[in-house]
Order: sequence, then C-alpha cells, then structure tokens
Amino acid sequence: MDHGDWIRKKFRRFSQTLGFHCLPLEEMENRLERVRGGMRKEGIEALLVVQKMDFYYLSGTSQDGLLFFPLEGKPLLMIRRELERARAESPLKDAVPLKSIRGVPSLIRKHRTKLPKSLGVELDVLPVREYSKFQELFPGIRWKDSSVVFREARKIKSPFEIDLIRKAGEIGGKVYEGGRKILKEGMTEIEFGGLLEAVAKRYGHEGLLRVRSLNYEAYTWHVLSGPSGGIVSQSDSPMGGLGLSPAFPVGASRRRMKAREPILVDFGTCYHGYQADETRMFSVGKLRKKFIDAYQACREIHDAVLEEVRPGADCEALFMKTLRLARRLGYGDSYLGPPGLQPRFVGHGIGLELNELPFIARGHSYPLEEGMTFAVEPKIVFPGEGAAGLENTVAVTKDGYEILTPVGQEIFEV
Repeated sequence: MDHGDWIRKKFRRFSQTLGFHCLPLEEMENRLERVRGGMRKEGIEALLVVQKMDFYYLSGTSQDGLLFFPLEGKPLLMIRRELERARAESPLKDAVPLKSIRGVPSLIRKHRTKLPKSLGVELDVLPVREYSKFQELFPGIRWKDSSVVFREARKIKSPFEIDLIRKAGEIGGKVYEGGRKILKEGMTEIEFGGLLEAVAKRYGHEGLLRVRSLNYEAYTWHVLSGPSGGIVSQSDSPMGGLGLSPAFPVGASRRRMKAREPILVDFGTCYHGYQADETRMFSVGKLRKKFIDAYQACREIHDAVLEEVRPGADCEALFMKTLRLARRLGYGDSYLGPPGLQPRFVGHGIGLELNELPFIARGHSYPLEEGMTFAVEPKIVFPGEGAAGLENTVAVTKDGYEILTPVGQEIFEV
C-alpha cells in the first residue's frame, strides 16, 4: 500500500485513535455562512485565504496551501503539501494539487469557470512581496482587505469551539496542580517553566500559542519571580520578565527562585488549535503580606469584571470600572504596570489566536455577545520587587459567563 492509499483508507481511523477531532461538516458550513455574511457586508466577491488560522478555520486542515472561497459557489482547496492528508482532514469536497503559486489563477478558472472581479486577502498580515505577486497574477482585479471579515466571524465561538477551549483549560488546571509538586526553592524560572510544559504536553498541550502579528511571538513558559515580575519588556502587557537574552527578552529567566517571594505563572495552553490563558500565583513558604494584599485586590477586580459580564455589556465600560476600583483599593499607580507603561486593556479575546475580539479595553466601546471568549487578567506590578495577578478565560453565555479555566484561585503555597 503506497502513502496515498494508506492516507485515503486508514488515516482517519488511525488519527482518531490518537485523539484527533476533525472538523464536523455542520460546523464548517456554519463558519462558511458566517464569513459569507461578512463578505456581503464588505462587498467582497471572493476570498483568497492565505493566513494559516483563517485557512484552518474555514477548511479544517493546516496543510500547505490556499483556499479560494467565492461568495456564490463552493470553496476550492489548493494544496501544495500534503494533498491526500488535506483531503482526509477537511470536510471540503474540492481539493486539488497546487504545484506553484503561479498556477492559482488557472486552477480557479478550471474548477470555478471564471475569476472574480474583486478578491479579499488578509492585508493585516500578508507580506508586501506576496501581495505584489498576487497583483501580478491577477491583473485588473480589485483587492480588498478581508481581515475584518475574519475577525468579526471568529469573535463568536460555536459550542464546538468553546468545548475545545474548555479542554485546553482542563490541561491548564493539571499544569497548575502539577506545579505544586514540582516547585522547589532554588529552582530557576526557566527550569520550572520547562517542567510545567512537560506536564502540559503529557495531557495534549500542542506547545504553540498563536498570535496575529508581525513581530510578536507567544509562548507558554511565563514564570516571573521576585524582581523579575517588575520588569517591563517589549510585549504589550503589564510586565514582561527578564527572559533569557536580549534576543528573547521576555518570560522566564535563569534567576533562582527564593522563599516568600511572589512567583507569577502566566501559562497558556493549546488544544486542537484553541487556546486558554490563565495566571496563578505560587510561593515557597508564606508570601509576604504586601503581595497577598495585592493578589486579593486583583481577585476583587477580576470578580468585579465578571459580575458585569453578560450579552450587551460594554467592553470599554468594563475596563474603566477596573481603573476606578484599582484606585479605590490603593493601586492606581501599580495597576497593570508601572506609571506610563500600563497597557490599555485588562482582557483580550482568545481562540485560535491570542488577540481576537473582544478587548476589554479603552477605545473598544462595543457590546459583549453570547459566544465570545476572552481572558481577563488584572495584575499589579511593583518595580524591583515583584508582581501579583490572576487570569481566567471565560465564555459569554446567554445569561452571564462560564469560566473555562476552573483551577483553584488561591495562592499555591508549597
């Protein structure tokens, strides 16, 4: 039996025994219809889907290729590598081999009779060189930015998607519970982070966190102890940590952790592409009162946000409420980072990527909707001393919310 025959006859059964969940046809059809609604609104006749997570969202496969998706008619998968696996993974019926990008127009003509007058591509992430190549291949076609179509379509999660995020959150719970048994005084931040990652991978964490960005990279091992927690770096977050070098100036470092100091662990998990994000506090021995009090303030702010979470709640109003509460609790200058370096959000949407809609943030005045998922993460930072914080991923339900990362919220003292 050659490779193609094996993939066609055995792959689905083989992969499912190892935990693969292929995209159900009904789920994919619902996604296609959501995206079509956005295309109509933006006046886009067809999409050429290039970005990997948009491609996966509409096809159910991450094999190397492009997706042509007309407003009227069936999608066409064009696969460079590996075609038979893409056919096995995707519910889409039409998948054809793509030998070269230059063959894309002829494939569309052959399988869909004609080229559209306008094409949408993800201009928020598409490199200029690739865009120029597409312009050359499709002379006379009007190009439109399709990124808003995908951001709007993907902001509402289906029960299928929420269940995958919930399972990612369950892995995260095992990571934090495992951390109680692993953490020891004198262990370095990066060693602790690596051991936590080993726990996560034991239960199916895919190891990669995706973010829609040019130069921002996401990672799992965010362990910040003592003064490391007060260091701000290039990431748009309350603190960044020292990292391992100027080439990787974020997250866990080689610093050895000490007794009674705050150890903030911000550990994201990924299951079948869907991510859950959560933060918990650890300490070796009794944590100093200053940080216990700060953590309790973070919990109060976190709970105050969730009290308001329901369809219709305004995202910017939620953020402004946290600023007022932080000031009232005495943490106005240290809430979300040192003065002048605070980010403008306390919550970010999450799904296939870490920076989806909605944002609980200044300038984001729009309502929460049922099916949105986001991480809420109030943090308090003391430069040179440490940080305290709490984070949970939640889903907006019909009447309120569900926490998808339900591990205990106490300080994990070992």
